[in-house]
Amino acid sequence: MRSNSANGSSSSNELKIHSDLVFHRMQQCTARLGKSLAPQNVHHFRTNSRRVEALVAQLAPESRNKKKLLKLLSKIRKKAGKLRDLDVQIAFLRDSKMPERQNHRAQLLADLHEEHERRSRRLAKSADPATLQELRKRLHREQVQLNLEGIDPLRLAVTSLPKLNGVALTEKTLHGFRIGAKHSRYLAELAGDSPEAKAFVEELKRAQDAIGEWHDILKLKQRAEEKFGSASESALVSLLQNISRARFRAAAQALTSALSTLSHAHPASLPAASVHAKRTGSEHVTSRAAVA
Repeated sequence: MRSNSANGSSSSNELKIHSDLVFHRMQQCTARLGKSLAPQNVHHFRTNSRRVEALVAQLAPESRNKKKLLKLLSKIRKKAGKLRDLDVQIAFLRDSKMPERQNHRAQLLADLHEEHERRSRRLAKSADPATLQELRKRLHREQVQLNLEGIDPLRLAVTSLPKLNGVALTEKTLHGFRIGAKHSRYLAELAGDSPEAKAFVEELKRAQDAIGEWHDILKLKQRAEEKFGSASESALVSLLQNISRARFRAAAQALTSALSTLSHAHPASLPAASVHAKRTGSEHVTSRAAVA
């Protein structure tokens, strides 16, 4: 991809088109969320709010509106995220073949449905008409404030990539790396449909999906452990532990592979030495989309 300085005003215009599309989609998602908390609406609001947060945090000048917008987006997005996680966990338990002799799956499903109702009420309260109207206004104000002059989104995305630097991949650190990878991916999306940008985005998306699939089961496993005890006490807990371990290995491999690939593809922006990729064996896991 050529830099903006090489492309001149046309490049800035292209960036504006892509950034305007992000904000337009966010406005649509906000309107749909106000009408219905259907799983699809919640999911789209959550993912598109992350995109807006990445652009505003990186490219908008500091202002009172920026601070308030990011705070408001984060508040609603987190509640939407809790609800989305429950949607995925409920679907996984409902559609999976699991041990029933202890009736633990049915009990856990009942608990998840109860929490889903509570979380739905909380999200509806936070996303009331007045709040969503304020959000739409702040989105519009910030949209015109983005500083796109001289920006090379792909280079910016590369320099924003999370760097392992020898950090051990644990349950805590792996999820954190996923958030960093999302930020980098959403910046890269501004580069449009160039082959280099598309390859960059797809590489990160594969890693993010694998980490997301693991994280969904991790949270479900933790809930089952709290309710039913150890693996020796519950066949359901034992099964979820096994699935969680397999997905963790797959997610760790996907992340280290992605960062290694991207570091070698863009050595000028991300020194390869900063990424210590260690490949492990992979196992087949059900895709997140299949259980969502």
